[in-house]
Amino acid sequence: MNTALFLSPHLDDVAFSAGGTLAQLADVGWRTVLCTLLTESVRSPQGFALACQTDKGIPPEVDYMALRRAEDQRAAAIFGVTTVLHLPYPEAPHRGYESPAALFAGVRPDDPIRPVLAAEIRRVADELRPDLVFACQGLGRHTDHLQVIGALLDARLDAPVYWYRDTPYAIREPQARPDERLPTGLHEIAVALDEATLARKAAACRAYESQLGFQFGGAAQVLPKLAAFHRAEAARFGREGWAEALLMGEDVDGYNLAGGLKPAAGTTKPAFSGLGDVSPLSAGFVSQSSGFSPSKGWHGA
Repeated sequence: MNTALFLSPHLDDVAFSAGGTLAQLADVGWRTVLCTLLTESVRSPQGFALACQTDKGIPPEVDYMALRRAEDQRAAAIFGVTTVLHLPYPEAPHRGYESPAALFAGVRPDDPIRPVLAAEIRRVADELRPDLVFACQGLGRHTDHLQVIGALLDARLDAPVYWYRDTPYAIREPQARPDERLPTGLHEIAVALDEATLARKAAACRAYESQLGFQFGGAAQVLPKLAAFHRAEAARFGREGWAEALLMGEDVDGYNLAGGLKPAAGTTKPAFSGLGDVSPLSAGFVSQSSGFSPSKGWHGA
């Protein structure tokens, strides 16, 4: 069975950015692994770290990251994810980034997370042996996204990588450029989303209830904003309908996501055959655990 490893800096990035691609790969029989790298619960957060949850109406006594991990599990079930991995490392506000501005001002020289994440990505990939890896482009330049990109490049995986457009940063900044460290020679493709796929992606995104006010302006705005964005993405390729755009290298041409998602080896599920020509998707999927448990190699401040 083919395996697709989706790397998410935070508990929502893959869903918001590449959820349609994730859902369709799951539907054609791929083993889909949603691996979020920064999910550690931190006891008694203070200052800016605490404000990141209280500003969203979540009381200080609530384990914010446990709440968010539960949201991620609910979203994964809607997408039909095979395996969910939550790696135990802290987000930037728990690593010395003490303001919203600091999150987007580049990587601090004293931030030790990159080599730790590189080792974890390498270890996950060695165990899962993915055929494809999906990772963020770094649009918006959030420090956690930049650190994940650096870690992935340091990990030097054998599998080819598709780079997804970090959303909703791509909605807010349509002209944002990918991180300059991405490999050279990449080209952009569109992966089709039909109406059912789009609706399913929106439903999964709404599972991240704690984030919707900040990221979309409320649950009611998720589908309209995603629909407008993905229609604009398709239009950039001269196509109608909706699409997710990815950067890819020549070494992933054999999988041809732009031409239609193909069934995993050994399955009889139907292939998808082009933009706007996608079979209706069903709901009611259940997230499963692989039994994989990452090591607790580093603790944040």
